[in-house]
Amino acid sequence: MSETIYTGIATSDGDGRAGGRVRTNDGLLDVTLALPKEMGGPGGATNPEQLFAAGWAACFHSALKAVAAQQKTPVSESAVVVEVAVLPTPEGGFGLSAALHVELSGVEQAEADKLVEAAHAMCPYSNATRGNIPVTLDATVA
Repeated sequence: MSETIYTGIATSDGDGRAGGRVRTNDGLLDVTLALPKEMGGPGGATNPEQLFAAGWAACFHSALKAVAAQQKTPVSESAVVVEVAVLPTPEGGFGLSAALHVELSGVEQAEADKLVEAAHAMCPYSNATRGNIPVTLDATVA
């Protein structure tokens, strides 16, 4: 196994996703959690799925930029929207699915599709979830 480059550390306490708190060891992230209204909660605060989607969106966007630079493909503007859904499992638990929507300008559709696939191969979140949850990818060229 390779040497670790970085370890992110976060702690959840209180009631977890239902009104608890999560914070990073450096104090840069410190948020109260709430169940979304769609899951029978009060809403009004972030939830683990939003945090996961935010991390994945930022990481995937960085991978996209890195791949474009490696391939010397100029991308004038880009954005990544990640949707993380909670689904019931047949066993009575819960699972996740994800949809990654990438918006690009300055490239043709075929090149955008190749960049998105290459970013999906590079991104640690994509690699961690590959084969574990359903993930869809799409690229839109503006």
